[in-house]
Amino acid sequence: MAKCKLEIRLAGSGGQGLMLAGIILAEAAILYDNRNAVNTQSYGPEARGGASQSEVIISDDEIDFPMCEQLDILLCLNQQSLDKYLDDLRKGGMLIVDSGLCADLPEGDEYKVYKIPFTALARDEVGKVFVANIVSLGAVAGLTDCVTRNSLERAVLTRVPKGTEPLNMKALAVGYREAAAARVDQPVGATKPA
Repeated sequence: MAKCKLEIRLAGSGGQGLMLAGIILAEAAILYDNRNAVNTQSYGPEARGGASQSEVIISDDEIDFPMCEQLDILLCLNQQSLDKYLDDLRKGGMLIVDSGLCADLPEGDEYKVYKIPFTALARDEVGKVFVANIVSLGAVAGLTDCVTRNSLERAVLTRVPKGTEPLNMKALAVGYREAAAARVDQPVGATKPA
């Protein structure tokens, strides 16, 4: 991994598991890749269905401020999140969307846009919609190399409910597979120097 600092926002609606995804990503960086990371979360007053976001900053250097100031990577699992947060993504940044839930995408080449049907993949290939967060986490890591695959797998296994480990490992593998296919179509240079 090249020396870098990445600001990542995982956005969607409450109940999609993005808070857990942010925790897993930060723990993979800190506990297993020996990097610095910070995770912050916010969500609407609704228990399910309201807006939610989880921000993760991963850096090889100390992190002075725990909030994202200019996103390098924005994952959106619904159209509402895309509409709300797109302006926070830096020019040339990476936009990763659930292609089944985000129809109105930005035009032009201002961003690197990756469209992956996370929810459909979770439902149709893994067998459970609730692992769409883990599918998307595999894709984010696979597209950006923000953490190593081994570290992410270890972090997932320590955080998911007992008995769901095989299901979540399958979901993660699907995400990595989709990222590899997307990278063939569009080479990636998402990391920026620290």
